Amino acid sequence: MKTPDYSILDDPLILGFAFYPRQDCTPTPPDATDHMVPVDEGVSVFCRFYAIERKSPTILYFHGNGEVVCDYDDVAPIYSRIGINLFVADYRGYGRSGGQPTFSATVSDAHVVFKYFMKTLASGDYTGPVFVMGRSLGSISAIELASAYPETIKGLILESGFASFARLFRHMSFPMGIHGLDDLERAGMEMVRRIRMPALIIHGEYDSLIPHSEAVLCYENLGSENKRLVTIPKADHNDILMAGIEQYFEAIGNFIYPGH
Repeated sequence: MKTPDYSILDDPLILGFAFYPRQDCTPTPPDATDHMVPVDEGVSVFCRFYAIERKSPTILYFHGNGEVVCDYDDVAPIYSRIGINLFVADYRGYGRSGGQPTFSATVSDAHVVFKYFMKTLASGDYTGPVFVMGRSLGSISAIELASAYPETIKGLILESGFASFARLFRHMSFPMGIHGLDDLERAGMEMVRRIRMPALIIHGEYDSLIPHSEAVLCYENLGSENKRLVTIPKADHNDILMAGIEQYFEAIGNFIYPGH
């Protein structure tokens, strides 16, 4: 089993082109708790847990580029209304997190965050099933965890995502060649094919940043027998909730609570 070598993307020129960290953070909402997760010596990443019920399902959520945890203060109540706890993680350099973002750290930190997340659930007596979700940039963290912890994670949700960082660079018009990109793409696609858990993919019909064809590619290559692709009509990359919020959360609700 070949693990993708994300360090080939950690060149400062590439990182400056690819990441858009913001340091915004809001006060902790009344029903949420904040967490600083140590990921490296002197470096912690910020997470926020919007919890409703200990028996409810919980989603570990990795957000998109240019976003931060506090952007989900307004979205989390919708998850709450459909009976889902939401645990949102930042990346290095984002929100209250320390350090600087790199591709390799983004992926390795996801494992540390996941272990902290599971300990948090256990210590708080949260007994519902666990799901992992990634939007855009966060899709790689979600895919990484779904591939690594199939016995723990109940299902995978990808929104406006892609199958590998190599695929992302093919759409970003990066002005220089990157050695090893083909090998990285092959390893990423192999990881997607290994995933057997239930999967939901949501994508905007007219996504101009990550084309809808990437959603189709993920869907076709996932090893899951139980998988669904939901296309939000007329939606672009950053207006997907505005364009189809009812369809979006109906799909998530039906995925988390099948048969309800």
